[in-house]
Amino acid sequence: MKLSDIAKRMILVIGISFLVLIAAGIAYYRSFAFLPFALGAFLGTALNVYKVIMLDRTVKKVAGMEKEKAGNYVTVQRFLRFLLTGIILVLSALLTFINVWGAAAGVLTFQIAAFFIKNFNGHDENPNEETKT
Repeated sequence: MKLSDIAKRMILVIGISFLVLIAAGIAYYRSFAFLPFALGAFLGTALNVYKVIMLDRTVKKVAGMEKEKAGNYVTVQRFLRFLLTGIILVLSALLTFINVWGAAAGVLTFQIAAFFIKNFNGHDENPNEETKT
């Protein structure tokens, strides 16, 4: 499976965000009590890596479909990604050895990666007319 450049960069940003979360958890707990937080953060970020791979495959698969089938396929895939996120959050809330705050922070790494890719990706390649100097 070959990932696109954007998917690879998103996974890199998600990985860096995970390391920052672990460092913040260690600094906050200052003992091995950070392990449930780290497990929750790991589950959330692992889910996000999987969601990026799913999203990349969806984009590649939709390119050859007709418009109506593609729209339905994308809707099902989006619901599946949403459902997986809900399952991780519910499991972290129900299981005592997984910190729900760590899982929530791990889930938010996808949004952090999307923000960085959107705002810092190829800024010099296609400058906007308003920001061109």
